[in-house]
Amino acid sequence: MVTASARIASFAANFCEHPLAEEQHHLVYRAFLDLFSVAVAGRHEPAVRIARHYLRDTIGAGRATLWASGELAAPEMAAFFNGIAGHVLDYDDVMQPLRGHPSVALLPALVALAQSTGVDNKRLSAAYIAGFEVLAKISTVMANRHIAKGWHPTASLGVLGAVVACSVLLGLNEKQTCHAIGLAVAQAAGNRQNFGTMAKSFQVGQAGAAAVRAVLLAQSGFDAPLDALDGKYGYMALYGEKEDLTSALATLGHSPLAIDAIGLDVKKYPCCYATHRALDGVLELRAQHGLDLETIDSVNVVTSGRGLESLPYAVPRNELEAKFSMEYTVACALLDGRIRLASFSEEMVHRPALRAFLSRITKREGSGSELPRWAEVTLRLRNGKVLEQRITSSRGDAENPLSDTELMVKAEDCFSYGDVAWSAKKFAGLVLGTFPMAVDGILRKLPTQRIAEMPQ
Repeated sequence: MVTASARIASFAANFCEHPLAEEQHHLVYRAFLDLFSVAVAGRHEPAVRIARHYLRDTIGAGRATLWASGELAAPEMAAFFNGIAGHVLDYDDVMQPLRGHPSVALLPALVALAQSTGVDNKRLSAAYIAGFEVLAKISTVMANRHIAKGWHPTASLGVLGAVVACSVLLGLNEKQTCHAIGLAVAQAAGNRQNFGTMAKSFQVGQAGAAAVRAVLLAQSGFDAPLDALDGKYGYMALYGEKEDLTSALATLGHSPLAIDAIGLDVKKYPCCYATHRALDGVLELRAQHGLDLETIDSVNVVTSGRGLESLPYAVPRNELEAKFSMEYTVACALLDGRIRLASFSEEMVHRPALRAFLSRITKREGSGSELPRWAEVTLRLRNGKVLEQRITSSRGDAENPLSDTELMVKAEDCFSYGDVAWSAKKFAGLVLGTFPMAVDGILRKLPTQRIAEMPQ
């Protein structure tokens, strides 16, 4: 019997022979620009500051960059730190079958290893596309039931995509890749109970570190079971419902690749992606009709099936919970006319006018299929008028993408919010240029800007 790990390993070990178009590489470069910018924006978040303090004794012991500070560390530690920084604001990109965030699962580990080994950008982007392919195939089979059980798929599934990507980057053979997958399964974790706390971003950082650890150990001869995914007590049995991966894995590498067929959804707003369609609708109605909070009596949001399960906080207590609150984000959009990084400061979250309006917002999931996803927004005005909007594709979705210029504008906001002196325009030019500079060269141009340590 050919195990699921063996099928994946065969694909991964031969993937770099697969010809890739410049447009596909460009998608990965865009993903790096976006994730790096978001990590910089998060550099002063408590979780990032605590993580940097935790790593203080290892700073300088390696050649992989901590994106939010410009300091150097070992690959495993850089993957851990950059995963936390890249996810702490919940502003990183999304992949629908995963129902989570692919780039923050893949890139911190890949970039750390690429810096340490001198791998060029084309190899790095090919590795990303391979990891994305495997992550998409597994997610399509099991992610919905996986997340319903309480797992955090960005971490618990993301580690599988990351370890495959890292195996491709380092050129592991099939046997080594099988062992790396088994070692990743040995570390797979992350649950939704941690949403709204620092532990959510910790889980993602740990997934990247676990992938680096697994691939380096496997490269050195450390072994693991070859049926770690589909064995009697393997991943599919324990983390899923014993789903069969055979059919999905049989199409690995077939055209179109998942990076083209599914693509990346880039976040326009720095909050849970489940709020974005409703926010597009609310902001459009506000702009069209010249509304403000005083003119609105109530708001009702209806989403496609399971569209609210990641939004448990009707009255958020802090900035992190606010990112997972339909009520807060809608009220904030109506009050301010925009959602930006500054919308999730403690001062903004606790504004009296906004807090008073939260009880006027209701939400529910509609009947029918959960796919394709949609949201309907109904505003009842104080003058009795009713305004409605249905949104099926939010701005930034793979089928409605941000332009390179819009992505650079997002990066500028991130760099400004992170209070760094780097030029987002210049950085974007290096990453997205006709001949993009190798990632190690880009990161080594950045000045070191140490993050203040947390008080003891």
